[in-house]
Amino acid sequence: MEFEPYRGELVAYCYRMVGSFHEAEDLVQDTMLRAWKARERYDPSRASVRTWLYRIATNVCLTALEGRARRALPSGLGAPSENPGAPLTPTFDIPWLQPFPDARYDVEARADLRLALVAALQLLPARQRAVLVLREVLEFSAAEVAEQLGTSVAAVNSSLQRARAAIAGVRDPGEVPEPDDAEAREVVRRYARAFEAADVPALVRLLTEAAVLEMPPVPLWFRGRRDYGLFMDRAFALRGTGWVTRPLTASGQPALAAYAPDPDGGHRLHTLQVFTVSGGRIASNVVFADPRVFEAFELPGKISAKNSGDGR
Repeated sequence: MEFEPYRGELVAYCYRMVGSFHEAEDLVQDTMLRAWKARERYDPSRASVRTWLYRIATNVCLTALEGRARRALPSGLGAPSENPGAPLTPTFDIPWLQPFPDARYDVEARADLRLALVAALQLLPARQRAVLVLREVLEFSAAEVAEQLGTSVAAVNSSLQRARAAIAGVRDPGEVPEPDDAEAREVVRRYARAFEAADVPALVRLLTEAAVLEMPPVPLWFRGRRDYGLFMDRAFALRGTGWVTRPLTASGQPALAAYAPDPDGGHRLHTLQVFTVSGGRIASNVVFADPRVFEAFELPGKISAKNSGDGR
């Protein structure tokens, strides 16, 4: 019985459930181990291997989520800051949402890995979360989901209806292009060029009026072109100019790895920036500075001057 072909989609499923890539990998490893131990009891007349594995993975996730605080982004914890000069003090006792490293697994439906959607899923009760993902993203039937959760079809349909209503605005956000969309790529390319030039006015021109900037594990976040621009002025004053970037994708969204000038030469990895592009402008930039996130994306911690091009 082959389990490995399902690993990538199971990691994506567990990620949607728990909001952490590292934890999702651990939960899938636990799922695979349980499946291997129970392989003699598998009944192909009752369910496919895939459906059976999702039942095990769902139970593993639900157990892991018992009594667990939800993972969040700063924008989900309170009002935006009105002081772009506020201290940038990281808070590590908050379980922050992490991005998904697209290049690590071949996963379909990447739009449903978007940070805003995964953050919204964390607001749902765990079983509602499972129902929504299993039914809407993975397209299991109501009967299959009822079997996976050990409940009735009526209960599944009721949970799905409540979950849909709870995240309706995020589930259907309007025109949010895929990361391979030519216009979205061009917008992010122009942003990267302005960022490398420390050209804050050019950065601001690429933003929507209500653009959001947030920086987990710092709990602060900002909304609007003015505060975004003031913060970027401060960032370049603190860290200097001459940054370089490398394009990639994260959670089905265009992203940049940003490298700051290193006093010892070359450039050192500083942040991973994940963009939401809407209507030809940047509506959101989630800036991750957690070394665990860098590890998940397998990004080099330092690049030499001769290798510091961004590949554009």
